[in-house]
Amino acid sequence: MVSGAIFCGFVLDLLFGDPAWILHPVVVMGRCISRLEQFLRTILPKTQSGERIGGRMLALILPLGTLLLTGVVSCLAFWIHPAVGFAVQAIWCWQALAVRGLRSESQNVYAHLKHKDLAGARKAVARIVGRDTQELTEEGVTKAAVETVAENFSDGVMAPLFYMAIGGAPLAMTYKAINTMDSMVGYKNETYFHFGRAAAKLDDAANYLPSRLAALFWIVSAGLTGYSLQGAWRIWRRDARNHASPNSAQTESACAGALSIQLAGPAYYFGERYDKPTIGDLIRPVEPRDILRSNRMLYAASTLAVLVCVIVRAAVCRLVLGGVL
Repeated sequence: MVSGAIFCGFVLDLLFGDPAWILHPVVVMGRCISRLEQFLRTILPKTQSGERIGGRMLALILPLGTLLLTGVVSCLAFWIHPAVGFAVQAIWCWQALAVRGLRSESQNVYAHLKHKDLAGARKAVARIVGRDTQELTEEGVTKAAVETVAENFSDGVMAPLFYMAIGGAPLAMTYKAINTMDSMVGYKNETYFHFGRAAAKLDDAANYLPSRLAALFWIVSAGLTGYSLQGAWRIWRRDARNHASPNSAQTESACAGALSIQLAGPAYYFGERYDKPTIGDLIRPVEPRDILRSNRMLYAASTLAVLVCVIVRAAVCRLVLGGVL
């Protein structure tokens, strides 16, 4: 039943994305994180040690609370009726995925670039990246959009699918809580250097295996969509560690190799320059149509990942229920 809910959730995401009229769980998680942070900072000493303790408490309370709440709701839904349980699982699986949202936001960036509206493109890309965008060139905006599509295939598609396949929607929602927490407090700036450390480390651990699986799916999708499978494999093997995070360059490197372009490099965050290494070879300049190309690989990789996760979970469940394992 969970395998069916995963597939149904994927189809719903492709059809509807994230409608504004539905309260998204990530919004609720964000509110909880903000209030917990405020509370913990109030009751704990305003020292490095106090901030680290507060960060660890946040990194413990939010994921465990999410797992407990979603697990109880799922069990109650199945107890009411299997169809209700299936619906709850399918809706949460839908909300845990971000395929259509990634495509829509990145193509909005492309639309502005296509019409030579650089100011509009900067505003559009600011919705999906954490870096400063006010001074980005056309190339910089394009690179930012392509990098976001590739990187977010890992934490917006592959990782939720990975945890759905293991523990259904509750575990996928727990992952989303970890990822949202990292996106809000996992910065290495003055405010969060100590408080956000536990959240960042937990997110690194949660994404370690999914990010590498995501890179492999992306490499295969490059071949399926007519781009360079060999280039994706070669650059992934060479540049997958060219990032401060152990996970972020996994799919970025595969994407850069597939498109024969160079990504990453120096960027500004909160007004401060970060000299990040480049990813890929400068075989040709980046162009706006690379956003569309990355989206083709996103859809191919997502479809392939869903099919593999559903088939593997169904096969394992059948073996377990059949008494083989």
